[in-house]
Amino acid sequence: MSVELNHTIIHAWDNRESAEFFTDLLGLEITAEWGPFIAVDLSNGVTLDFAAIPADKITPQHYAFLVSEAEFDAAYARITQRGIEHYADPHRQHPGAINHNDGGRGVYFMDPVGHAMELMTVPYGGRPS
Repeated sequence: MSVELNHTIIHAWDNRESAEFFTDLLGLEITAEWGPFIAVDLSNGVTLDFAAIPADKITPQHYAFLVSEAEFDAAYARITQRGIEHYADPHRQHPGAINHNDGGRGVYFMDPVGHAMELMTVPYGGRPS
């Protein structure tokens, strides 16, 4: 059996603000809107559906994205230009830095709602052989 993640819903108090934060940072586009959802398609066929829900119903989540070296450079430049707090680690012990784990680079930051976002150039465990 083949199992693939098709989409996930990201809760936001303002789905447009959250979707635009994400697309602006990563150079993507909003691909669809319906009901409470604003969708962003990723290159591997997964869709992020940003949903507007009441703020008291939002539980912060962690979302990690594998990006190319060039995409990382562009996104990190936007992070620093916009003064977005960022860290080399998920525990936020190393502010204003990136990590160099598993032969790649990574960075953690929060979106407008408080979801922990991670960009990495190599999956955990290193590059596939």
